[in-house]
Amino acid sequence: MQQVATELEELSLAERAYRAIRDRLVMLEIRPGAPINEEQLGHSLGVGRTPVREALKRLQYERLITTYPRRGTFATEVNITDLAHISEVRQELEPLAAAQAARRATATDRAVLTALRRELETAGTPGRDSGELMHLDLQVHRAIYTATHNPYLEDTLVRHDNLATRIWCLFVDRLADMAGHVEEHGPLIEAIVAGDADTAARLARSHVEGFEQAIREAI
Repeated sequence: MQQVATELEELSLAERAYRAIRDRLVMLEIRPGAPINEEQLGHSLGVGRTPVREALKRLQYERLITTYPRRGTFATEVNITDLAHISEVRQELEPLAAAQAARRATATDRAVLTALRRELETAGTPGRDSGELMHLDLQVHRAIYTATHNPYLEDTLVRHDNLATRIWCLFVDRLADMAGHVEEHGPLIEAIVAGDADTAARLARSHVEGFEQAIREAI
């Protein structure tokens, strides 16, 4: 029993490490190209090296870190040429996710989305920190993906949204209306909560297309 409890604890720590390191990479708190130090990460997260190593295995698969023989592990560079590839996937799957969320969202899912909808109302407050807005954007997307109740679709879109967010972070200082982009989620959430799959799909596609256009204008 003690061994089972220990294994469960390690799984829990690995998941906690994964989520924390993932979001540091996504928000560019760990800068592109920066070396990844397992010991330092473990210390900052309050976990041992084993959970950190397990987390890094997942993050390499998700293209957030890369390992070079005899050189070490590094945060991946953010390459603007990846934008078209990422958008191509998201333009197909984001509308699908929005439609499925509208069809399948539980009462709990709708409550979470409704709470996020209320928070979106303050997105345009003057002086709102860009980091807070991007965290809110991530929360909204992840809540929609969860509401699809399709773990394969959710995992795929989380990975691609993470990569898109890294590009967004890279150009955030050049974007004219970041708050407006985040606020666009309001009608999308309303359509999902109302169970309107067609409208949700249309709004999701428009949102992805608008994101790509905004980034290209900022380059």
